[in-house]
Amino acid sequence: MASWSRVGVLVIDDFLLRPLNPDQAADLLEVIEDRAQLRATIVTSQLPVSLWHGPSVTPPSPTLSWTAYWKAHRIELTGESMRDPEPSTTPRRAR
Repeated sequence: MASWSRVGVLVIDDFLLRPLNPDQAADLLEVIEDRAQLRATIVTSQLPVSLWHGPSVTPPSPTLSWTAYWKAHRIELTGESMRDPEPSTTPRRAR
């Protein structure tokens, strides 16, 4: 966790794809607090920010939700998901 606090830009992708337990939520809060006003943190999620304090954290944590709003620039996208494209008729090549 200490190395996460010092990295220049921390990207947390697919945040809350699975629920956090109380220890995980506390660890995340500690990292975010260590980085506050010092380094950039980018968080992406498929879950709306308004639901970050609900059932995604067990038990629900209003503190975690508050952290998401503090000194944050929010960009919320609307429209159809790019993750679920229409099935293509062209088969994908193996990597």
